[in-house]
Amino acid sequence: MLHGIAMRTLEGLDPAALPMDALVSAGEPVVLRGIAREWGLVQAGLQSTQRALAYLRDFDTGVPVQYSFGGPQIEGRPFYNADFTQLNFEVRRGLLSQVLDEIAANLQVERPPTYYVASLLIERALPGFAQANDAGLAQHGINASASIWIGNRVTASCHYDTPDNLACCAVGRRRFTVFPPEQIDNLYPGPLEPTPGGQVVSMVDFDQPDFSRHPRFRDALATARTAVLEPGDAIFIPSMWWHHVRSLEPFNVLVNYWWRNSPAFLPSPLSALQHAMWAVRDLPEREKQAWAKIFEYYVFGPGERAGEHLPQAARGELAPFDETQARRMRAMLLGRLNR
Repeated sequence: MLHGIAMRTLEGLDPAALPMDALVSAGEPVVLRGIAREWGLVQAGLQSTQRALAYLRDFDTGVPVQYSFGGPQIEGRPFYNADFTQLNFEVRRGLLSQVLDEIAANLQVERPPTYYVASLLIERALPGFAQANDAGLAQHGINASASIWIGNRVTASCHYDTPDNLACCAVGRRRFTVFPPEQIDNLYPGPLEPTPGGQVVSMVDFDQPDFSRHPRFRDALATARTAVLEPGDAIFIPSMWWHHVRSLEPFNVLVNYWWRNSPAFLPSPLSALQHAMWAVRDLPEREKQAWAKIFEYYVFGPGERAGEHLPQAARGELAPFDETQARRMRAMLLGRLNR
């Protein structure tokens, strides 16, 4: 496993007084040591794996959950087959208690099958859990639903998420390796569909990188930041930062919170990216360069520039969006796409 430079770390923070505004404004990844140390699940896991398993079972209501399953041959890495046309694991549905039983039965197996419950909404599947296991983001004005990630030694291939992310290591240890957004070219992103977890992932095997196939990955490594989270530690990962996550123990649990710092009426930029790929990417080069200037003017430049020379009443969508303008734009786009 390759290691980058040590990540910035803050220790001794009061969990009730996290400097979330400062962290978000800085836009840099940072490890927050021990902020979840007093969680019920963390304390149970520090006693034993069996206590942690029992703790989760106490909240299970029997709601079927979705999870990933792969044979021993995938070595804990949900990924692709040899030609990247299919995934190397299957998605199943079952009871959480059954998944926990399977993980427990393979704790001592050297090459166990992979079991991975990913991004399970806690309020749906484990009601009551959040009361004793909560990062307290609401008191900082952050509206973020909590998700839980449960599995054995699983590797989440390097990917980015659109929202900001606070991830709390509850059971086991996890190694995070993160890269700034501008490293996308050096991380060799894979197919848009299918993806192992809903997001595009790097094609590089971080355990055995093939530099003849992915030579620019050396440049990415020069920017990498890494940290191992112990039970009770958390990491703040800003929006769009790439992160590779490896669970290091036979049983691991993480709780995370995603939130966006933009109004709810703004859609995901991914839709705009996909539309631009369809409409712009394959144009003749001269036209593409012209459209690059137009995008810079209307989208990537200062927000007020395109309409500042017009009277307020004439600016329309050149003015900052509000809910009314967002609904109009959505209706217009739907109408055009449906022609």
